Amino acid sequence: MNLELNNKTAVIAASSHGLGKATAARLAREGANVVICARGKEALMKTAEEISAATGRRVEWVQADLTKADDIEMLMDATRIAFGGVDILVTNCGGPRRGSFITLEDKDWREATDLVLMSAVRLIRAAIPHMRTSGGGRIVNLISISVKQPIEHLMLSNSLRSAVVGLAKTLSTELAPFGILVNNVAAGYALTNRVYDLAIEEARELGISHEEILARYHEDIPLNRMARPEEIADLIAFLASARASYITGATIPVDGGYHMGMM
Repeated sequence: MNLELNNKTAVIAASSHGLGKATAARLAREGANVVICARGKEALMKTAEEISAATGRRVEWVQADLTKADDIEMLMDATRIAFGGVDILVTNCGGPRRGSFITLEDKDWREATDLVLMSAVRLIRAAIPHMRTSGGGRIVNLISISVKQPIEHLMLSNSLRSAVVGLAKTLSTELAPFGILVNNVAAGYALTNRVYDLAIEEARELGISHEEILARYHEDIPLNRMARPEEIADLIAFLASARASYITGATIPVDGGYHMGMM
């Protein structure tokens, strides 16, 4: 299937590791110009080199903290200078602190809001002028299956990733006249550093091994395994492509059947 992504320019947030990295690699394989960002310079440089070597595509990297508005503006400015504009934006971020409602303080909520919700708001705000100028674009928010089925002890993620869904659904209507499509990918458990860290933290609390926790995750998934990052990246690439020209305002799970609801 030709996704018609050749020479499109994609900005992928939080993309030195995990799902963001897999997405950047997938888009580059489809011929897109790719801009990656993260806080860690060394990991960014290594990821850019790996993707470029594997795909033959130019990969730019920008060291940026997604909780800082100035860094997001710098990211978009660097993309404009390198490639002339933005056709595809994939919003993404690391997960906020694990905890229950009783254990979380105002500071935790403020930090998580900046990380999860406001990073998406600011990234989209910065990308829209470029997309309107070029006559259209794709915005894909990489979020969590927690928006469909809340996950125990992830109060911040459950709440604020759901806010991103509300943002996207509203934007899908506002931006449709400009040919800008907005969708969400609700990722289930995948083999990433984030899931591994959560398993270690939960195991420490329960006094068992993290291998036992990971096994429990598998038991909750009908396919009895976690996703490979590339499997989630495949859907993101499709939604970013010309083949998804009539899909907007959707939240699509990629979770191996973990979500048990009807919708």
